[in-house]
Amino acid sequence: MSEEEISREDVDRLFQKLDREAKAGGYNLNPNEEFTKELVEGLLVNEKRYGYWACPCRLSSGVKEEDLDIICPCDYRDPDLNEHGMCYCGLYVDDDIVSGKKSMGSIPERRPSKEERDRIKKEKAEMEPATIGNLPLPVWRCTVCGYLCAREEPPAVCPVCKAKKDRFERFM
Repeated sequence: MSEEEISREDVDRLFQKLDREAKAGGYNLNPNEEFTKELVEGLLVNEKRYGYWACPCRLSSGVKEEDLDIICPCDYRDPDLNEHGMCYCGLYVDDDIVSGKKSMGSIPERRPSKEERDRIKKEKAEMEPATIGNLPLPVWRCTVCGYLCAREEPPAVCPVCKAKKDRFERFM
C-alpha cells in the first residue's frame, strides 16, 4: 500500500475518533502522537487490505473469522493493560505511562498459536450453552471487554468498548 492511498487527513480523523472513544471508555491512547498515528495508519492499511482493523503489530491471516481476536481493540488489550500497562502494540496505555511514572517496554505475545485457537474453538463448539436462571433469551458476551447482554442477537456495537457485533460470543 502506498502512502498516497491513505491520506494524513484519514489518519488524523481516525486518530481523533479513537482518542474520543478511548477517553469515553476510560482508556488512553499512547501519548506519543507520532508513534500512535503510525499505528493508526497501520489499522487503515489493514482495513484496505483485509476489510478490518487487524492489529498492525501482528500477522493477520486475512480471514476475518480467524482474526477476530486481533481486530482492534483486540481481545488481549485489557489483560495486557492490567499486567503490563500497555497493549501489545502500544496503542493503548495506562495512566502511569501517560503520566510518565512508568515507561513502555516490550511485552510477551498473549495470543495463542493457531493450533491452540483451533482447539479452543472446537471445545467451545462442543459445549452446551449454559443456562442462566430461566432467561428466555440467549446471553451474549463481548470478547473484548466482557460486557454481557441478554437478547436475541448481540448488539451491533458494544456499548462499553465499541467492538462490533462479530466480537460477541454466546455466553457459555
